Amino acid sequence: MIRNQALRKVADMEFGTIEREIHIDASPEVVFDVVSSPEHLREWWSDEAEFPAVPGGTGRIGFGDVAQGATWVQLAVVDAVPPRLFSFRWTHEEGESAAPDNSLLVVFELEPSGNGTRLRMTESGFRERGWDDAKVAAEYADHATSWDFFLPRLSAYAATVGAGA
Repeated sequence: MIRNQALRKVADMEFGTIEREIHIDASPEVVFDVVSSPEHLREWWSDEAEFPAVPGGTGRIGFGDVAQGATWVQLAVVDAVPPRLFSFRWTHEEGESAAPDNSLLVVFELEPSGNGTRLRMTESGFRERGWDDAKVAAEYADHATSWDFFLPRLSAYAATVGAGA
């Protein structure tokens, strides 16, 4: 009975959008570069990154040792509005164009806050992928846990870039 109730609760959860907000001790210009530049992404998120940071730009990011067969994930830039907004779609299959039904959308919104930046990150599109409930729940949980790990790294790294280190 408890297991069935737990399964119903999981099935009833939306798993629609992951939302995080953090303060970063760096200017919006620095934070925009840190979230949109492949060189900077390699310092806080992915192990490799190859894409032009312009709307319509496509490429990929890699997780793991490239020499040992890293996992590559496709990425397509949706918007790049320095220093306020950077968004991309990712996780679509190689050879496919990113769309709402085959990829996830990540949006970084940046706003000046005191001597730093308020960064609001959202990731959406889990339900739109057409996955069954178990896959949606697993992917959502994996991404939520990952952002909880990587966003503090982004904040720490951007602060060093903003300090000129």
